[in-house]
Amino acid sequence: MRGETAAPVTAPAASAIEAGMPGLPRHVAIIMDGNGRWAQRRGQPRAMGHAAGAESVRRVLEESARLGVRHLTLYSFSTENWSRSHDEVDYLMRLYVERLVAHRDELKRNNIRLVQIGRRTGLPAEVLAEFDRTAEYTRDCTGSTLCLAVNYGGRAEITDAVRAIAAKVRAGTLDPEAIEEATIADHLYTAGIPDPDLLIRTAGEMRVSNYLLWQISYAELYVSDVCWPDFDEPAYHAAIREYLRRTRRFGAVPGA
Repeated sequence: MRGETAAPVTAPAASAIEAGMPGLPRHVAIIMDGNGRWAQRRGQPRAMGHAAGAESVRRVLEESARLGVRHLTLYSFSTENWSRSHDEVDYLMRLYVERLVAHRDELKRNNIRLVQIGRRTGLPAEVLAEFDRTAEYTRDCTGSTLCLAVNYGGRAEITDAVRAIAAKVRAGTLDPEAIEEATIADHLYTAGIPDPDLLIRTAGEMRVSNYLLWQISYAELYVSDVCWPDFDEPAYHAAIREYLRRTRRFGAVPGA
């Protein structure tokens, strides 16, 4: 649950990451960066990088489900990404529709639930319709949860939560003195989903880019130099191995 303190974990002796091994993160969040650079280095249009990146989503999702990672949250399209070229944005929106339709049955077969977080306003009706169809189709799946952050921004999320809380205060259904951290968490897009244990960013960038600003307060950070389309199972295992080496103190002194 949110705010739980996990016990310190120790790295495994072997390099392989096995399904269900002790200390695995329950929730992994990823900033999928480097699609455009991956394509440009190959003399290809940026769209090809996004298409290749979609295959990495499939690989990492399947490996997460196999390992027993309960929640995988992917930063797919930020509120700032609307500033990109019309052609690139249009391609990304069509890619969402295509992949949701193509992999809906596969998600169901693998017992994976889909959730979309982010503002719905501004997203094309066709994209919203396919997200809603897939979310409803997989609603009762009890395995891993794939949380796609689309039209998402951390500041926007907190702003929307504050607005919702303020509306309840104005309506007289919430006492301002009763507002706690849990109140804010319960009004975020991720309500009901535990905070990430591990945040991975690909392509070597050292910033969080307005991603899950509230939720990653105690997440372990891992930056990979690999661009997202090349982020495969070994790269994912490297991130998890580093996570397993760390002692999570949550502000406490070990042994106190």
